[in-house]
Amino acid sequence: MDTCIRQFANKEQIKDCKEKIKACDSSFKELSNVLNLAGNEVRLKILYLLEEEKELCPCDLSDILGMSIPAISQHLRKLKDGNVIEFRKDGQTIYYSVKANHMKILKPFFKHLKQNQETI
Repeated sequence: MDTCIRQFANKEQIKDCKEKIKACDSSFKELSNVLNLAGNEVRLKILYLLEEEKELCPCDLSDILGMSIPAISQHLRKLKDGNVIEFRKDGQTIYYSVKANHMKILKPFFKHLKQNQETI
């Protein structure tokens, strides 16, 4: 078992770190929520496609991912309930897109995916 053998605590460093964590508390919660929802492979693919295409309807996502519309709708509902995506209606069709503030979080991950795709 590992144990800590620190002889002297840097109290100023500990205080500063606690303040940094406290100052970012709401951002940690938001990031954790987005990453938790994006941690599912299907939802990550949906978010990637929404980022690439700007918006898609459930039927488009169903055709692209080869999944039933009810299955896609369930994932979209989780993303919508998690406040990660938004929607607009055009007649009977609902189009989904990623909320702009969450795109900032997700873009680096998608950039990494695209870079890996280019090296294959």
